[in-house]
Amino acid sequence: MTDVRAPALIPENSAFLSAKVLWVRHWNEHLFSFAIERPASFRFRSGEFVMIGLPGDKKPLMRAYSIASPHYAEELEFLSIKVADGPLTSRLQLIEPGDELYLGKKPTGTLVLDALLPGKRLVMLSTGTGLAPFLSLMRDPDVYSVFDKVVVAHSVRRVSDLAYHAEMDGRLAEDPLVADEAATQFHYVPTVTREAFHTADRLGTLIEDGRLFAGIDGGTTLDPETDRVMLCGSTEMIRDFAKSLEEKGFVEGSNASPGSFVIERAFVG
Repeated sequence: MTDVRAPALIPENSAFLSAKVLWVRHWNEHLFSFAIERPASFRFRSGEFVMIGLPGDKKPLMRAYSIASPHYAEELEFLSIKVADGPLTSRLQLIEPGDELYLGKKPTGTLVLDALLPGKRLVMLSTGTGLAPFLSLMRDPDVYSVFDKVVVAHSVRRVSDLAYHAEMDGRLAEDPLVADEAATQFHYVPTVTREAFHTADRLGTLIEDGRLFAGIDGGTTLDPETDRVMLCGSTEMIRDFAKSLEEKGFVEGSNASPGSFVIERAFVG
């Protein structure tokens, strides 16, 4: 008989909310997803991030996490890496349903519709766990009302790193709120750079040779007049793409001044 430990509860802290872990899914040895209860007072826009954490020696140990669930969801979902010696993730990867986590009270971010000008195609480029905010947006009906085509490109090193692959490959067919729209508007482009896979090039190469847009209306290149781009992933990837987009005539947007592309500056050093 397997021993079941008691839930790990945390002391109240006036600076943060406390939320119970609902489920945990381990994709592989260094990637997992989890969901927590959504406090009744918690409001956010699809694509925003929030602080998540656990008690520390003197104060809670908190880290910014993009919310992977859409704004209407009853639970808050997150995608995380596992770092063996990481101050937070070394402990966070051990959570189980029933445990409690600290949750920041004020979500924020620029990977939101409000930071983009109207356009025809929304292209979301991600590496690794940078997929998280796009999981939120791709499941938001408002996105399909604003854009004709919604493209999520996800670059990882190994096939097992393709979290949510089956759901996206099936064009969100099981999602009751966006299944009909996604069937014709949603496009998923996964690529794996260090293992055999049907697409095995970096995102920049897929854009340069036009394969990223194969079978998608709107041309085979990024056009600042009609395309809107979101970037989330490694610092190097974001900097390289931001430079490339600006050279093409794209203008970075913000909540105060919408543009033709956005990055999450909170995650870029």
